[in-house]
Amino acid sequence: MDNTASEFLTFAGGLADAAREILLAAMPNDRSVSIKPDASYVTETDLAIETRMREMIDSRYPDHGVLGEEHGSRDLDAEFVWVLDPIDGTAPFVAGIPVFGTLIGLARAGRPYLGVIDHPASDDRWTGVSGDHAKQNGHEVQTRHCSGLSQALMTNSNPDFFSAEEFERFARLKSRVHYTQYGGSCYAYGVMASGRTDLAIDSALDTFDVFACAAVIEGAGGVMTTWSGDPITLTWKGDILAAGDPELHRLAIEVLASDSA
Repeated sequence: MDNTASEFLTFAGGLADAAREILLAAMPNDRSVSIKPDASYVTETDLAIETRMREMIDSRYPDHGVLGEEHGSRDLDAEFVWVLDPIDGTAPFVAGIPVFGTLIGLARAGRPYLGVIDHPASDDRWTGVSGDHAKQNGHEVQTRHCSGLSQALMTNSNPDFFSAEEFERFARLKSRVHYTQYGGSCYAYGVMASGRTDLAIDSALDTFDVFACAAVIEGAGGVMTTWSGDPITLTWKGDILAAGDPELHRLAIEVLASDSA
């Protein structure tokens, strides 16, 4: 890891510390739920966390861009752009189901560069630099080898997010894997980096939902793309497929593209 990545990863850890402090204090108390135009939840905690992280970024790196879920974006053409999701899994947070966390990604030239997946409820933190390394709680982790779909454990946040056409494609893949686990939110991407799962498939996502996860998974040896195999960029929205094993990813892409099981 070069000095630039090391500096930014240390700073991202500070952002995660600040976010965790706010989130832990709010976990038993925040009932301030509002509905956004896209029908998703937002709470005062989401807003407070993103505000604090943006203040820290503006103070330390005023020439960097920022793309956040709650407070919009600026300077997306900058070489470095911070991609922030203050609470990934706001609905589970509102319901008191502990699979929510904070996602902090950094794009370099529009692509995932480094990321932090912070999960206060389980006291877990994944960090990673794409193509270099990934860690869980300071210990190196790697994705696991699984080159056959019939042996694969797959995760999905919520099948209700799929369109009818997407659900048909998802069902084809689901019929080929060993087992599908639902509802993990960002935690599912962290455990993939640690070699506990093999595939993750989702849709109706936005940039801030995946950039941190992509950097961590790609740092651990995995791959994350669209269902068509296209790279994730700052202008991407929609479907996502991650795999710990590149060969498994290739096979899953083939199934998603096929017309029959």
